Amino acid sequence: MDAKSALLQALKSEQDSQIILLQEFVRAASPNPPGDTTAAAKVIAHYLSGQNIPFEIIEPQQGKPNVVSEFQGGKGPGPRVVLNGHIDVLPVGDNTDGWTRDPWSGDLEDGKIHGRGVVDMKSGTASLVIAYSYLYARRHSLRGSVALCAVSDEETGGRWGTAYLIAQDRQRWGGDVMLSAEPSGQTIRFSEKGTLRMSGSLTTKGALGAYLNLSKGAIRTASAFLSDVVQTVESINPNPPPEIGKHLKDPDTLAAIDKAMGPGTSTIIASPTVNIGTISGGIKVNMIPERCIFELDIRLPVGLQADEVLSRINSIMPRYPEAVIELRKQEAASNPSSFSGIDHPVIAHLQENANAVGGFYPRLIPSMGATDCKHYRYAGIPAYVYGCSPETMAAVNECASVDEFLHVTQVHALAAWDLLG
Repeated sequence: MDAKSALLQALKSEQDSQIILLQEFVRAASPNPPGDTTAAAKVIAHYLSGQNIPFEIIEPQQGKPNVVSEFQGGKGPGPRVVLNGHIDVLPVGDNTDGWTRDPWSGDLEDGKIHGRGVVDMKSGTASLVIAYSYLYARRHSLRGSVALCAVSDEETGGRWGTAYLIAQDRQRWGGDVMLSAEPSGQTIRFSEKGTLRMSGSLTTKGALGAYLNLSKGAIRTASAFLSDVVQTVESINPNPPPEIGKHLKDPDTLAAIDKAMGPGTSTIIASPTVNIGTISGGIKVNMIPERCIFELDIRLPVGLQADEVLSRINSIMPRYPEAVIELRKQEAASNPSSFSGIDHPVIAHLQENANAVGGFYPRLIPSMGATDCKHYRYAGIPAYVYGCSPETMAAVNECASVDEFLHVTQVHALAAWDLLG
């Protein structure tokens, strides 16, 4: 038996302990907000200790530890692969109506692990931790090096997690390529849309509700302005790199996008979109309101920058001389789009191993949502996602398939092995 086959056999022979790790990880609640991941980080640390794997805790913000580890292969120089997964998860909130079990139960039933955050992304993070441990045990057969980053703070932007680690030591925690196991279904994600979040207000003349001849009021005027914003921004044609533009017109790619993220996703994944997330104004039903406030969530595909969108929006304002319109970019929540090359060798390794152990060939597609991959891509480091189905992500009764969890674990371990073998 060759070394790679032995690695796969070892992964398959010890699945019970892998499932137990995931259950324990889910039971260690780590909702963000508030973002305290101490208990969940201890589960990972305990697992690594049990495998005699050295690790560090880097905690730039109290309650937000990052569990990191690294090793050098014994076969000489080669690429550095970083396995990155986050520990924090979305919150449940005070209202647990609809949950049929404890949101932090970690129960195993009908082939699924149940609990908040098991999809996003404790299943994926556990897969990466396990894959890392099996690679560590066989490090003398590998060239190059591998790093593990189990991070906090992803759900609120990554300031104290991935972004911090790369800023502090790009060589150690950035590496040459990053693998993530965020939920992706039977696809590999190579890019993600950017976000442009904006707060706005519109002020105009008020009056008694009957006197619309004097003023249409802030809410009606804002509605017209926002309608113009939607039409103008969503008509912008992005200018992605030619190879990506061509890839996103491929019928098989478009079909994979709709299968993974829902019918119709392929029609907007390469285009900008505008969501009017909140709008409010007025004092009383029979008064024409003087002021209206709103928030916009604009998603930027690869090939479109925020400055162009802002310029287009600013050109609309003179159409409304009767109003004072003020817009403010929410800097902390706004990020450019990001992408990695669609010809990196690790893509083929992920695809070939997914086919070998799962019997299907995952397509390469963009992602709609944001992940910590963006921090690697901003630093010029290729980053790719391969994880479980996103079907119940952030939903009541969130649950993840055990078979998918084991599959993702095997694929990441084998893909890293091939890259470093």
